[in-house]
Amino acid sequence: MGMLSRVAMKGLLALDMPRRLQRLLDMNQRLPDFANNPSDLKIERPFRVSNPKSISIGDHVRLGAGCVFSPLMRYPGRWLSDSADEENQQSFNPKLRIGNGVVATGNLQIYVQSEVDIGDDVMFASNVFINDAAHGYAVADIPYKDQPLWKIHPITIGEGCWIGQNVVILPGVKIGPFSIVGANSVVTKDIPARTIAAGAPARVIKTWDSFKRAWV
Repeated sequence: MGMLSRVAMKGLLALDMPRRLQRLLDMNQRLPDFANNPSDLKIERPFRVSNPKSISIGDHVRLGAGCVFSPLMRYPGRWLSDSADEENQQSFNPKLRIGNGVVATGNLQIYVQSEVDIGDDVMFASNVFINDAAHGYAVADIPYKDQPLWKIHPITIGEGCWIGQNVVILPGVKIGPFSIVGANSVVTKDIPARTIAAGAPARVIKTWDSFKRAWV
């Protein structure tokens, strides 16, 4: 009986091991100390956050696993080069704001050198990439990772938007409230409010008619 009990106990421990490992991972990856104190924030592990004091997050936000939030204070950083020349480094004062009720399926990547503002109740599908700067390519005989970032312009996503799977949003874009960006789109220019845009580059394919109460 004692032997059976020990075997049974080992079996139970083995079954419970994934949950125990997850609890250990969760303990080792606590929520960062953001610029504010959001209420009812849930971020699935794993995630990566840099410079959390440059990030404000609203209440009741749900973010799936694999998110990367990276407001850059300088470029290049140690990730690219341990011997980065400080005299030639760019310095930034980035701000990332995520509104109330924002949801993301997972793998939402946001890189900020200037400002990215995401309105309330925006919905992101998986693998969305947002960056308000671009790698420089002024010359073609210096590695592009070693050239200064350029075309740095704020990005705004209005309230209630739906950003589809694998969307890329580039510097300077403003997406109006309650717009939809279709899957696999590359947004290079502003998207008006209450429109559906798709393609690479994204263009408006439908507009909401408030009188007909339909997309036209």
